[in-house]
Amino acid sequence: MLTKNNLPEVWMDSLANISEFTEVQHASFEAISSGKNTLATSPTGTGKTLAYLLPSLLTVNKKQGQQLLILAPNSELAGQIFEVVKSLATPLGLTANLVISGASIKRQIERIKKGPEIIVATPGRALELVKDKKIKMTAINTIILDEVDNLLETSQWQFVKQIIKRTPKAYQFIASSATAHQVFERMSEFAPDLVEINVAKTEPTVDHFMVKVENRKKIDLLKHIAHIKGMRGLVFFNRLEDLGNAEEKLTFQNIAAVSIASDVNGRFRKTIIEKFKSGQITLLLATDIAARGLDIDDLDYVINFDIPVTNESYTHRAGRTGRMGKTGHVVNIVGNSFDEKNVKHYQKQTEKILKAGEFISLK
Repeated sequence: MLTKNNLPEVWMDSLANISEFTEVQHASFEAISSGKNTLATSPTGTGKTLAYLLPSLLTVNKKQGQQLLILAPNSELAGQIFEVVKSLATPLGLTANLVISGASIKRQIERIKKGPEIIVATPGRALELVKDKKIKMTAINTIILDEVDNLLETSQWQFVKQIIKRTPKAYQFIASSATAHQVFERMSEFAPDLVEINVAKTEPTVDHFMVKVENRKKIDLLKHIAHIKGMRGLVFFNRLEDLGNAEEKLTFQNIAAVSIASDVNGRFRKTIIEKFKSGQITLLLATDIAARGLDIDDLDYVINFDIPVTNESYTHRAGRTGRMGKTGHVVNIVGNSFDEKNVKHYQKQTEKILKAGEFISLK
């Protein structure tokens, strides 16, 4: 059973903000600690990173070289995982390296030569270093795939499969996912006796609004939403080319709106996110790909300027608000009957259907 009393005393500072562990953390701790291949499916914001890290790090031996490989779908998420890993690994005397695309591979190789026990990586860069025999798959005991549902949807899945194929010995396989759609079947192909932990969201803490407005007036509605007191919203678009246009129109109206694309320089991206977290930016405009890995505490609003094309995408977007039992709001801006039909299909609980003016006055 997972309790703080069962964990190392040196972790207590890092876990100080946790009053109780979540359902997925309890279930994962038991399965992973017993050495089972594990797939944990739980809504975004339920603590899946700690769910796999707490038991996995306890199996790593100090100064015994590479043992744990964690793969994430993008550099942003990999960096966030790395920070959590460091906070837990350092007190145990363990070292971790971050290996991501877009950073100097020479520096990464130099760090790996120092013998870290844990490597957090994006699949493309990891495969480069596996082929170059810098990441030694013969030594890896545990492979973790974070947001495996996202990995499956991208070209990076080809990199993941090649990495796994280069693992000649038995290893423990662990994966986390926000959605269960087709994930278990795909994972079972190379993870025998896979244990599935599927935690449903029991208490809806997120209000879903459907705001009907003509397509040509969507930007005008967004302007009004931006002026809601205390507004800090993550706004989703389906097409990258629409981000710049929306940012230009909003900025012209003196609204602190900034778009963030997946190809934005890592340092600049980090600056944008920090300004958004601190409230200097009111609206952060993004696509699904650009938003992957964003971890923003206490985000009150997710705004779907464009309705997502899949249920999984809607789940991921909505999961960025109302985390860890806190309240949140998802605002779906609907411009036609097709969008309205999709929202009703994605969101099973009753949503509040309002006209633009009704939503603004409600808030």
